[in-house]
Amino acid sequence: MTRIVRFRRHGGPEVLCIETASVPPPAKGEVQIRVRALGLNRAEALLRRGTYIESAKFPSGLGLEAAGIVEAVGEGVAGFAPDDTVSIVPPLSMVRWPAYAELATFPAELVVKHPPELGFEVAAAIWMQYLTAYGALVDIAGVGRGDVVAITAASSSVGLAAIQIANRVGAVPVALTRTSTKRRALRDAGAAHVIASDEEDIGARLAEIAGSNGVRVVFDAVGGPAFEPLTAAMSPGGILIEYGGLSPAPTPFPLFNVLTKSLVLRGYLVHEIIRDPVRLAKAKTFILDGLSDGTLKPIIARTFRFEEIVEAHRFLESNDQFGKIVVTI
Repeated sequence: MTRIVRFRRHGGPEVLCIETASVPPPAKGEVQIRVRALGLNRAEALLRRGTYIESAKFPSGLGLEAAGIVEAVGEGVAGFAPDDTVSIVPPLSMVRWPAYAELATFPAELVVKHPPELGFEVAAAIWMQYLTAYGALVDIAGVGRGDVVAITAASSSVGLAAIQIANRVGAVPVALTRTSTKRRALRDAGAAHVIASDEEDIGARLAEIAGSNGVRVVFDAVGGPAFEPLTAAMSPGGILIEYGGLSPAPTPFPLFNVLTKSLVLRGYLVHEIIRDPVRLAKAKTFILDGLSDGTLKPIIARTFRFEEIVEAHRFLESNDQFGKIVVTI
């Protein structure tokens, strides 16, 4: 019998409970791992609340990231053996392949083997954030040396990953955060500039930083009224990549800015990288190389025990985190 986190109705963190259930062996093409650490993501809170792009089927599991040790491999799986140390690229469906469990099963193509010295907590804090940021900045926008990149929700795990990736390719990361409370931490994390959006004029600060060349790439998780000043500061032919919708306010379409500058406004989900084997392979190489040379280093906000999953989700929904939340088993 295995402990599994499930929920039987939508709601706040309190709907999560740890249950005991039997777990079948891995099917053809699957790998089963003994989970040692979980990486928490906002998507999991959305599924729990019933506002995610995927619908729960009760009783529902959840979870997108895990690291651990291979327990068993299914028929037709090559390259993995029991006791291998691995981590998980987020599956397209966390309802079908939930990670919040002591024993979890995933498609073999989403399992990544790496040196044990990486550590389970760090390994569980890699793939969602770096794949999301890589897909937007490198794969889609082709960010390069000297490009000014504006990154909203910069203190999130994805925002911090974007700062590191921008630095790795020689771009200039500009971190946007609501208040100046996290200014020093963001500078320490590699941001070339920090803008406190509730305290400063976003457009004026971006214009001051980017100069006449403008901001070539905006990587935005927020939406809302900031679309106007963000696009006003962009360079001709620039691209705004939208991967979230944190703002409760309506998001205006900045028609004048888009027309006069020939801007590209593009929606993006990390799924488009994960479901494409060629693009995913390139992303894995970039990320693993960055982890190896130290240019990419996950920042862990706080670690909880498996038994504290409700408290971990409460922290996930707060504005206190700076980086990734990890749960250990």
